[in-house]
Amino acid sequence: MSWKPEIEGIAARRRLAKDLGGEEAIARQHERGRLTVRERIAGLVDANSFDEVGPIAGHAETDPDGVLQAFIPANYVLGLAKVNDRPCVVGGEDFTQSGGSPSPAGLRKSVYAEDLALRHRVPLVRFLEGAGGSVKNAGRGNAKAVGEPVYAPHRFISIARVLDTVPVVSAAVGSVAGLPAARLAGSHFSIMTKTSQVLIAGPALVERALGEVTTKEQLGGPDVHLRSGVVDNLAEDETEVFALMRRFLSYLPASVFDLPPRIPCDDDPNRREEALLSIIPRNRRRVYDVRQLVTAVVDRDSFFEMTPLFGSSQVTGLARLDGTPVGVLANDPYFVGGAMTAAGAQKVRRFITLCETFHLPIVSFVDEPGFMIGSEAEAAATIRHGVETIAATVRSTVPWASVIVRKAFGVAAAAHFGPGGTVYMWPSAERGALPLEGGVAVAFRREIAAAPDPEKRRAELEAQFAKGRSPFPAAEGFGAHDLLDPRETRPALCRWLAWTRPLLRGRPLP
Repeated sequence: MSWKPEIEGIAARRRLAKDLGGEEAIARQHERGRLTVRERIAGLVDANSFDEVGPIAGHAETDPDGVLQAFIPANYVLGLAKVNDRPCVVGGEDFTQSGGSPSPAGLRKSVYAEDLALRHRVPLVRFLEGAGGSVKNAGRGNAKAVGEPVYAPHRFISIARVLDTVPVVSAAVGSVAGLPAARLAGSHFSIMTKTSQVLIAGPALVERALGEVTTKEQLGGPDVHLRSGVVDNLAEDETEVFALMRRFLSYLPASVFDLPPRIPCDDDPNRREEALLSIIPRNRRRVYDVRQLVTAVVDRDSFFEMTPLFGSSQVTGLARLDGTPVGVLANDPYFVGGAMTAAGAQKVRRFITLCETFHLPIVSFVDEPGFMIGSEAEAAATIRHGVETIAATVRSTVPWASVIVRKAFGVAAAAHFGPGGTVYMWPSAERGALPLEGGVAVAFRREIAAAPDPEKRRAELEAQFAKGRSPFPAAEGFGAHDLLDPRETRPALCRWLAWTRPLLRGRPLP
């Protein structure tokens, strides 16, 4: 007697699992303009590379003879796959069943995703669409006992460990609330689509608890969370989600046990961009396009900005120099003159932690006027967030190269110079305790006020002290490693990185 009946039971469960929540539920998902979780995985990973884990996890109903009568698959799909020929763990909620609210087996699979990524030391990619626990699912088959035993491991241990070990990328591709929202926030890179929302709790619960009548979009749409810092980047659609995921992962190693991958580069490391000669205006009150500056220095088409709408006075992103990945910091003078706000400090601290975790050298283009001032800045605890950012800087062990392109003033400037880092200056560089304008206004307040023409006297004093802020004395006194023709910046940084990259191999890895 063979095991054919059982083999047929395996095949039937695998076939039914591919149906997700059924034809009608899949059709409704498509009517919303959204893909199913299996379509998402197929859209991201290399063709035919997905090796599913737990393909028949779910709840089966059988007759007295053990013959399958019905099967409800776990509403979380999980597996190992390759993305750009690099192994990853990929998973996501199945919204076609119970709106993605986890079934018992689905919850187990979602937790196991983190363990799987840790075991294989490969990146973890999550597609998130659904809520946390549901009273409806409490009575479904295979339900767990009420409450966790006191000796059970904390559910968030795996989330914390995976963040310390492998790159984690998550995308909100629909409404995300509860535990999935926590997982989105617990990522190194997070994405939203234009039609997604991220919520601690939905409108019904908010109204019940607080009496606040609102919508999902008002609570947690892209306009909210791209500026709150919960989410890094926005995707037009799910196809762009796949592209952003692939690109982010391309800069990072598989885990903290590896180094970032260097790729062949056809961009001349000695390229000199003429536009850099005049990109910084001589008029110190005029702004300039810092992204144009960055892209002129790093490898062509390699700058990948992260979190652009949160803490916008600080620019963070990934790039390459002669094929080697680096983290890039810069100030954007279009936003509060590039000053470090509370949000900007939090953004920079998180970015430094990312670079430190995954062994990315940091290149900082410095135009820092100092911490943001005023009542709003004080109420936002700017100084506390700023000092925490400086602490992250001074604790970092990855190589730093800082290029002072204009201002480096006040305590906040310390966030832009890593321990033992290489420091270059441009002819436009200025350093000091205060920006010239603010310093003159404070130190000569009475003299300016008593002058027949206060504005003229202020301008005269500023011009007088500006002459003393030439970068030449600092460079001549070895206060910096070199004073550069701005056009030499790319060649200098590529040489620095060529000498520095071997040091990463000797850097203690976990």
